[in-house]
Amino acid sequence: MLKKALELNKYKSRNKYSTDISSNYYHEEFQYLNLLEDILNEGTLQEGRNGFTKCVYGSALHFSLENNKIPILTTKKTAWKTCLKELLWFIKGQTSNQILNNQKVHIWDGNATPEFKESRGLSHYKEADLGPLYGYQWRFFNAPYDDCDANYDGKGVDQLQEVIECLKDPEKRYSRRLVVSAWNPCQINEGVLPPCHVLFQFNVIDNKLSCSLYQRSCDCALGQPFNIASYSFLTHLIAKHCDLEPYEFIHYVGNAHIYEPHLEQMKEQIKRKPKDFPTIEILNKRENINDYVLSDFKINDYHHHAQIKMDMVA
Repeated sequence: MLKKALELNKYKSRNKYSTDISSNYYHEEFQYLNLLEDILNEGTLQEGRNGFTKCVYGSALHFSLENNKIPILTTKKTAWKTCLKELLWFIKGQTSNQILNNQKVHIWDGNATPEFKESRGLSHYKEADLGPLYGYQWRFFNAPYDDCDANYDGKGVDQLQEVIECLKDPEKRYSRRLVVSAWNPCQINEGVLPPCHVLFQFNVIDNKLSCSLYQRSCDCALGQPFNIASYSFLTHLIAKHCDLEPYEFIHYVGNAHIYEPHLEQMKEQIKRKPKDFPTIEILNKRENINDYVLSDFKINDYHHHAQIKMDMVA
C-alpha cells in the first residue's frame, strides 16, 4: 500500500496557483506541471548563449504507454503531427531542413539561417543543410559527413537497426545494451546544434517494451512536450515493428529550464487541469523501419486546452 501511495503521489497536483484541481486528482501530466512550478519558484536565473533562463538540475518523469495510451500533453495544444514528421525524418537519418519544410515543418528554420550557421562556423553548408544531427547519428554514427544530399547507406554504425534486430530476436531482446546515442564528440561541431536529447535505451520485461531518454538540456516550455510525445511515438512504433507491447516512457533531464520570454506563459499553463491522454493506433506494420509514413498513425480522442503562443529561442 505504501508503494502504491508513493506512486500516486508523484502524479498528484501540488500546484498552489490552481483552485479548480482537487487535491485527490491524479494524472501523469502533473509531473510536467510540477516541474514547471519548481523551475518558476525554485529555479536559478542564468545567462546562456541565447539569453536568460530559469533552471533546475535533474528531473525524471514516468509515463505509461499501456492500453495504447500516448502522453501528448493536454494543458496546451501540442502539434503532434509536426512532432511525428520530425521523428520519421530522424528515423530515416535525414539532415535536410528542406525535407521538413516541404511538409510544412519549420521548427529547425531558426538554426538553418546563414547567420546562425556562421555563428557555428558552418557557412560552407548549403541553405537547407543542418549537419550530422540526431537521425544521422542514429543511422550512420560517425560516418564522414559530406552534405545533406549525399548517400550514406552502409556507412558508419546503424545503431537503430542494430537495436531493432536485437529486439526482434527472442534471445537478445532482454539485453541491457539496447542503447542509441546521438552524442558524438567527434562530430559535435559539424551540426548546427549539439544534440539535446542525447541517449535513449530500450528495455524489455515480459515482452513489454520501455524506453528511457537522457536529455542534457531541456527547453521545458516548448521542447519538452515534443520530446515526450516524440519518444513515446518512437516506443509505440518500435514495439509494433518488433512484435512487443509498449509499456513505459521515462524522461530523465539534466538542465531543465524555461527561457525568460516564456515565464509568464508557463505561469498560466500550470493553472490548467490536465485532460485524459489520447490513444494511438499504428495501422500498418512495415518491413523496413524507414517505410513508415504519417498516415500509418492514428491518434484518438486528443482533447486539450488552448494553444499557448511562444516564439522558439534559437
